[in-house]
Amino acid sequence: MKWASALRDYCNYLRIERGLSDNSITNYRMDIVKLINFLDVKKLKVSPTQISAEIVQEFIYDTAKKVNARSQARIISGIRGFFNYLIFEDYRKDNPLDLIESPKIGRKLPDTISTNEIDLLIENIDLSKAEGERNRAILETLYGCGLRVSELTNLKISDLYFEEGFIKITGKGNKQRLVPTSDYTKKFINIYKDEVRIHQKINKEDSDILFLNRRGGKLTRAMIFTIIKQLAKKAGIQKKISPHTFRHSFATHLLENGANLRAIQQMLGHESITTTEVYMHVDRKHLREVVEQFHPRR
Repeated sequence: MKWASALRDYCNYLRIERGLSDNSITNYRMDIVKLINFLDVKKLKVSPTQISAEIVQEFIYDTAKKVNARSQARIISGIRGFFNYLIFEDYRKDNPLDLIESPKIGRKLPDTISTNEIDLLIENIDLSKAEGERNRAILETLYGCGLRVSELTNLKISDLYFEEGFIKITGKGNKQRLVPTSDYTKKFINIYKDEVRIHQKINKEDSDILFLNRRGGKLTRAMIFTIIKQLAKKAGIQKKISPHTFRHSFATHLLENGANLRAIQQMLGHESITTTEVYMHVDRKHLREVVEQFHPRR
């Protein structure tokens, strides 16, 4: 068995059997490519079915010199999944990573920005340009609905159920959920959709995609990052801000204002409540108020 064919079959398995998104599959694929490149550099002629635990361990040690613990843990997890797939398909009897432990990493608290900083970013959008209305709608949607960047770029006009007050989101693993939309968010989406987008020449294959680039095609993830980075620089905000910062801020601000953790979990599309509980650590003000209200020595 050759690496190229094994990797192709694995990616097809992730797409068809596990229903992972293209972004997730790309990340898993890159983990295996790193291992393949390592074998090429070391001139080690071993197939996926022959590679030993010692060679994989050497690769892990080499990787540890170049990346942080979090990235190292992700690579180990990705490669372990690849060899578990080979075992599942009866190509191997063992997993060469069985005795390799991932580095211990602490839980990283999510970065957030305040409502004032969000307002400042939006104030620095140049609304005299056509893409200005689009960019304002993008930021309002990221923050107003707590979307992942891939969910935003794939959002379709046919997913907007504004009369019912929801948008339909297709998240990780093609799992769908309904997210409430405020009148404020709907207002700016409609301005862009009905007053700007309607005048664009649109690619046929992207005719149902909501947010489009100047060429009438779907925006890339990288473009969303660039838009936000440029606005942060223009606004003089020194923090590192990404599309995910708006998602974290959405959840944190809801919790600060008394929202139920279970409701936030559903809106974010988290499979486990444990993932959502990280926002309890961010909301220090909320925790302090709990102590002040309920502790007998308050």
